[in-house]
Amino acid sequence: MTRVLLLGGTGDALRIARQLGPAHVYSLAGLGKVPDDLACAVRVGGFGGTEGMARYIEDERIGLVIDATHPYAAQISANAARAARLASVPCWALRRQGWQPQAGDAWRMVGNWTEMMDALATFTRPLFTLGREPLAHLDEIAPHQFWTIRCLDPHEGHARARILATRGPFTLEGERALFDAQAFDVVVSKNSGGAATEAKLEVARERGLPVVMLRRPELPAVDREFGSVAELLEALRLTG
Repeated sequence: MTRVLLLGGTGDALRIARQLGPAHVYSLAGLGKVPDDLACAVRVGGFGGTEGMARYIEDERIGLVIDATHPYAAQISANAARAARLASVPCWALRRQGWQPQAGDAWRMVGNWTEMMDALATFTRPLFTLGREPLAHLDEIAPHQFWTIRCLDPHEGHARARILATRGPFTLEGERALFDAQAFDVVVSKNSGGAATEAKLEVARERGLPVVMLRRPELPAVDREFGSVAELLEALRLTG
């Protein structure tokens, strides 16, 4: 099989990594837990931008780059596509479908932090499920608001914020219990897609709560796109 450089950090990427043998490389930015039960090599840390990644691809004789990073990791995806072109190897990407609003949903789409804050101005107890970004804005919390921020990283918190350092998958029962305990009046989310964190949207729908949804960024064109892990693994198998 062609030597693969898998760019990951998501649950889907880990599923792919578990199917790779010792000749292949699973690359992580360094956030969260580093898996220690994989047959493939695990690389942690950046490459030094596009040129650095291209050098790594050439030096390590990588024959295929697979971008299985988070749908909002636009810079990494752009670097991967450009680096693969510089190194003259194909780049594949796992591009899972985003969530779609259903009957009973009240979504407001926003494009950036400023638009998000405008959308949240009248609410008092938002649940942020954006990752680390809200941690940089703790000193901007409006006096009438109390934030709950769910992310991977522990943080000392703030007088008007609670930090929940945890990772999915999240169950419907667990989300219902959290919503009961914290009395959220709005949910703030990226449109990540997938089942691992979808339960919060179902609970919001059940309770008639609005959702402020951050639009997905534009991602670069690649040689092949796949909508599921199964499709990608089958294509990888066929490459030999």
